[in-house]
Amino acid sequence: MGKSSKLRLLGALRGLVMPLIIAAVILCFFTGISNIENSSSDEGKRQLEESIRRTAAACYASEGVYPPTIDYMKEKYGLQIDDSRYYVDYRAFASNLMPDFTVLEITETEGEAER
Repeated sequence: MGKSSKLRLLGALRGLVMPLIIAAVILCFFTGISNIENSSSDEGKRQLEESIRRTAAACYASEGVYPPTIDYMKEKYGLQIDDSRYYVDYRAFASNLMPDFTVLEITETEGEAER
């Protein structure tokens, strides 16, 4: 194999390897962004759950009963929930028992289906 053949082969390999490396870097970048979005979403949900729990406890401490509804906590205790992002299933069984609640994140497809 001559010197010019080796140079052509190296040029061809460079032409194939560089796009693959660039594609791998772009893929890693978008995967990293997706992971950041997922972790921030999970953190927001966790914080909302903690806020609901603390607000219910504050209500019990000041009134002697747990709040009957989420709207009651919003009105009387200033609880803030982004209703376009989260759905809260809140079930109060008795005034002296901590209510059961579940926080669900509304995804784009779910939000569009409700409209």
